[in-house]
Amino acid sequence: MDADGAHVIVVGNEKGGTGKSTTAFHLAIYLLYEGFSIATIDVDSRQQTLTHYVRNRRDWVRAHALKVPQTTHYHLPLSRGDSVSNNYRLEFEVFAQALAEVETKADFIIIDTPGFDTNLTRLAHSLADTLVTPLNDSLIDMDVLAHIDPMTGEPRELSHYARLVQRARKERLAIDGLTIDWVLARNRISMLSSRNMRLVQTGIEQLAMRLGARVADGIGERVIFRSLFPIGMTVFDPLEETAINGLPSMSHVSARQEYKNLVAALNLPLSQRAKTRIKARKTWRNAGQKGPLEFDHMSPVIN
Repeated sequence: MDADGAHVIVVGNEKGGTGKSTTAFHLAIYLLYEGFSIATIDVDSRQQTLTHYVRNRRDWVRAHALKVPQTTHYHLPLSRGDSVSNNYRLEFEVFAQALAEVETKADFIIIDTPGFDTNLTRLAHSLADTLVTPLNDSLIDMDVLAHIDPMTGEPRELSHYARLVQRARKERLAIDGLTIDWVLARNRISMLSSRNMRLVQTGIEQLAMRLGARVADGIGERVIFRSLFPIGMTVFDPLEETAINGLPSMSHVSARQEYKNLVAALNLPLSQRAKTRIKARKTWRNAGQKGPLEFDHMSPVIN
């Protein structure tokens, strides 16, 4: 762990069902097994899938006295007061405090965001060093980023989420002169060639160029992910710890390799921590703020 600050990975997409939480958790556990210190933050106040994943892991580990790596985890709910401005202030302070508690202790902070726009979603995106947007390989999923010409596959008009990321990039540029590395991860890629698949591929590539993003192959749809969620395990955990006996299946092995390939495509600073993050985050945190507040729900799920 480098004292100069953690690298923030945000997993974001305003469409549900793209595998955001599964991706966030598997990235966290993979990096833990690689020897890094990891903190995870869940700002999805409705689904809380990442938080449930972490809690399932904690419960399984305790019940079976296992020794597997754990992430320090926070769930940050939305404020529900009558004053919108006061809610935003409270959410800012909660988010800033969670970040302050782990940014000098963790190598990576992984933030899972909901499939809808919230103040916490925007705060998370503005602090991202790397933004991973999982996309199912379909024109429907591409529509969350831009309206696509059905004949040519070319983007015609940017959608709300793409504009949200653009605003976050501008905020980030104003803070430390750097931008967000945005990676579009293509999930559930069909093995069968079709006109629709070619349109999707062309559309994503053209859209990435317009957005200043990169494209990476993501993760396939596999039954094993649904099997592992109830016990909080991942494809990187030893099979004897996951209640799956015997040798790993081809699906298991393929899933591991897909995540390793995704991490490689993200170009994360695995050998050198970013040097300018702490100063930039102090500027961000202190902008018009009086100080963090204490909230019971900020306690880590796992210590």
